[in-house]
Parts: sequence; structure tokens; C-alpha cells
Amino acid sequence: MNGPNLGILGRREPEIYGTDTLADIVAAVAAEVAARGWEVVPVQRESEGALVEAVHAHWDTAGAIVNPGALMIAGWSLRDALAAYPRPWMEVHLSNVWARESFRHQSVLAPIANGVIAGLGSLGYRLAARALLELAPA
Repeated sequence: MNGPNLGILGRREPEIYGTDTLADIVAAVAAEVAARGWEVVPVQRESEGALVEAVHAHWDTAGAIVNPGALMIAGWSLRDALAAYPRPWMEVHLSNVWARESFRHQSVLAPIANGVIAGLGSLGYRLAARALLELAPA
């Protein structure tokens, strides 16, 4: 699940976010989880309410990889939806948010995530998928 501005990955500040598109990332995650028989359900929305609806609509998934984008800072309704989500989930950020502007140094989601991966570019999504393979019930 990807938040605001992540639909333009590959074009958006490639020096910070890399050149992989969201489609490239989805394909890489799908390859990571294919052996388990899982399918990736990609979601990218520009608004917090739409992301909350997506969490509710995908309640029965095995787990989630969440890049909330800037919603990590003040996405309280997204936080509440993820707190109720009954499966493991990982927070992912392409850039190292702690090496950037100070307003990016706090995530309201991280304390309830099963794990946080930041600063490894699109590799972070694949690592999050590997973590979910370990954390999610078989």
C-alpha cells in the first residue's frame, strides 16, 4: 500500500527515490512472495481516507507492506486503521527519512508496525516481503 505521490515513482526526484517505478516494485515483491502462493494486491492512493478504505477492504490479506509517504507524519486515521488490521505489516520508506529534514524524523505509524525499513530504495520493499513471509501464518 502506497500513499501520496508514490504513483509517480521513477519520475519523482530520482536522486532521492530512485528510478524504479511503482510497477517495478510491485513486480519485485510479487516475485518474492510467489513461491508461497501469495498474490500482490497493489494499492496507491493520494488521500488518507482512500488508504483507510483500502485497509478495511483488504482485511483478509496475509500481510501488508505500507509506504505511507508523508502520511507517516500525521496520518492518524491511517494509524487507527492499521492498528486494527489483524495481520502483520511493515512500514517502508525508500529514502532514509532520518537523514532528511527534521519534520520527517517522526512516524505515527512506526510504533504499531511489525517492522520499519528505510533508506534502502526499492530493495526495502523486497526485504519487507521477506519479513512478511516469516511473520505471516502459513
